[in-house]
Amino acid sequence: MDFDLNDEQRMFRDVLRDFVDREIRPVAQEWEASGRYPTEIVDTMREMGLFGLTVPEEYGGLGADMVSFALTFEEIAKGWMGVAGILGSHSLSCWLIARHGTGDQKARYLPDLAGGRRRTGIALTEPDAGTDLQGITTVAVRDGDHYVLNGRKTWITNARHADPLPVLCKTDPAATPAHKGMSVILVEAGTPGFTVERDLPKLGYRGTESCEVLLEDVRVPAAQLLGGVEGRGMQQVLSGLETGRINVAARALGIAQAAYDEALKYAGQRKAFGKAIGDFQAVQLKLAEMAAQVQAARLLVYWAASRSDGGHRVDMEAGMAKAFASEAAVFCALNSMQVHGGYGYSKEFVVERLYRDAPLMMIGEGTNDIQRVVIARALLSGAAAIG
Repeated sequence: MDFDLNDEQRMFRDVLRDFVDREIRPVAQEWEASGRYPTEIVDTMREMGLFGLTVPEEYGGLGADMVSFALTFEEIAKGWMGVAGILGSHSLSCWLIARHGTGDQKARYLPDLAGGRRRTGIALTEPDAGTDLQGITTVAVRDGDHYVLNGRKTWITNARHADPLPVLCKTDPAATPAHKGMSVILVEAGTPGFTVERDLPKLGYRGTESCEVLLEDVRVPAAQLLGGVEGRGMQQVLSGLETGRINVAARALGIAQAAYDEALKYAGQRKAFGKAIGDFQAVQLKLAEMAAQVQAARLLVYWAASRSDGGHRVDMEAGMAKAFASEAAVFCALNSMQVHGGYGYSKEFVVERLYRDAPLMMIGEGTNDIQRVVIARALLSGAAAIG
């Protein structure tokens, strides 16, 4: 057993930390509060090759291992979770195209996506269908050598920048079970009838847009069907969500670590009754529990990532990492706020932003209740085991 990063992963983490300290931390509070889009940060991530995390090297990407993938989101989320979100949806979509796309789709899109010349996201959720993806109503009707798409998607990260945007839809609405009639179609920006209607107001997760998208008689060439075969969309998306859950778990870990770091620092600086508040047992108990939660989350996240690198399916592992790390993020953010006292409630302190960002990690990429169902089914079926 080896619980240490290898030399290459440590070097990669150090580069990321330097980037975050230099370009994200100094502006995160101000830009997040004003709603300013982090264009300059995105440009640097492009120069660093981070948009090619999940793109194979043959297409100009980094082809990063999953542990390095997790490190990327952990480190960036420590500085500003919203920026990590810009990279997250893009990376999931790139992974889908690289894993399931036709040769032409890979050659056409992956080099530009890897270099950040194009960006992308993933359009799954609808106003009346989130956890129950089989309940989506967006349809794609074949019309000669085109599909005509109609429907509405919501909570779409990178919607204003996605080109192409993979859209989960029903190519056979009458199929039973429903997933057999579901496909993913790559919709390019500027296609007539494809409209980004509005940015949704949010508690946290600012810096990146979350939008409603309208598809109204959108004609897309049949060659844009991901993988070239109808009826495989649900399986494609679910395979991608394993990677997506490692991404969200790592972002949650970053929030938890940042909250703990802020609490530890403040406990050593703040004085009460003539001594640092870190000398009081009540504060020490909070710090100890936060530290344990952060480290347990880290081990689960890296374990899931390492198992994925080993070629294993990681439904259970990614589910455990996502559920535990996201709840650790909420726990640490709240306890860090309590350590800070009244200042923790102030927008002038980082912990207030962490407290708003943390809850989304329990919802995104499948709620934690769904993660527990996935875990239980893997255990009961014998597909996975513990102990």
